[in-house]
Amino acid sequence: MTKPIPVFDGHNDVLLRLYKSSSADVVSDFLNGEDAGHLDLRKARAGSFVGGFFALFSPPEKSTANAPRPADEKAQQRSPSPLSMDAARNSVVGELAILTKILRAAPGEVALCLTAAEAKSAIATNRLAVVLHLEGAEAIDPDLNFLHVLYAAGLRSLGPVWSRDNIFGHGVPFRFPADPDIGDGLTEAGERLIRTCNDMKILIDLSHINDKGFWDVARLSTAPLIATHSNAHALCPASRNLTDRQLEAIRDSGGMVGLNFATAFLRPDGAMKSDTPVDVMVRQLDYLIAKLGEDHVGIGSDFDGAVVPAAIGSAAGLPVLFDALRAHGYSEPLLTKIGASNWLDMLARTIG
Repeated sequence: MTKPIPVFDGHNDVLLRLYKSSSADVVSDFLNGEDAGHLDLRKARAGSFVGGFFALFSPPEKSTANAPRPADEKAQQRSPSPLSMDAARNSVVGELAILTKILRAAPGEVALCLTAAEAKSAIATNRLAVVLHLEGAEAIDPDLNFLHVLYAAGLRSLGPVWSRDNIFGHGVPFRFPADPDIGDGLTEAGERLIRTCNDMKILIDLSHINDKGFWDVARLSTAPLIATHSNAHALCPASRNLTDRQLEAIRDSGGMVGLNFATAFLRPDGAMKSDTPVDVMVRQLDYLIAKLGEDHVGIGSDFDGAVVPAAIGSAAGLPVLFDALRAHGYSEPLLTKIGASNWLDMLARTIG
């Protein structure tokens, strides 16, 4: 019997799912497990999911994200409307409160990690290692005061934009097929945000930024270029995916890409179909490794934020992917890198 591969994940949206839940006790739901969703502590244990970036995300004020869709519908052909700072803060604070309650209820099971060393220590002591991430900076004011508040609360990773415009820059809308070269780049406030994140050792995530914004960050940032949950545009021409030129820049910076499990960003046809075979994920990893090298690719599941292949299903199904990679010829040392060690090494080079 092969040893399970520990997985440190580049992105999940479980806090958003819990925030939107109608349950009377979301803390218990997460700690004890539930049928709903991709990620909770029970599913994490079953799939050797040892930690990752847990996103604080502010959903659109009027969203159709959970509306029923045809099985073959492709990536959304829309540009989400900008979100007010007050609305963004409401959800960010609500999600952060849920995480705080989880940490207080189960300090021996879940740990908020501020450094790579703390993440490694949590994993070594069988605690779920949480690195706090902000997906889209709408909650942050132009003076960046709220950034410092969030940092004090544990924030160590930030995406300047989600796939909508804000005061810092322009997100890449969900389009298929489409090039990510859509709209302008960083604003002056966005440039200040990037420099401040560098100064504070906050990891900068490029997964939802458009092409011009990507290159603005590449020009300004002194840190490795990182896309926590993105795939190769050459294999799936969704606007959210990374072009070969972007992948080369990430490689040259010593950066990192996490494989996104969202089927709309995996499949050559861009379809949101849960019957997507695991082989499509394997092909994406083959391509990313060829472009970036073995030390710069990991997992960025997008659990609880996307339609994922049914064969994976949830965090409990992660061994399915690693078994497929073994059958494809991946060595155990390479699987260990993809599973967790590449991300943990990247944390040491970014947040410290």
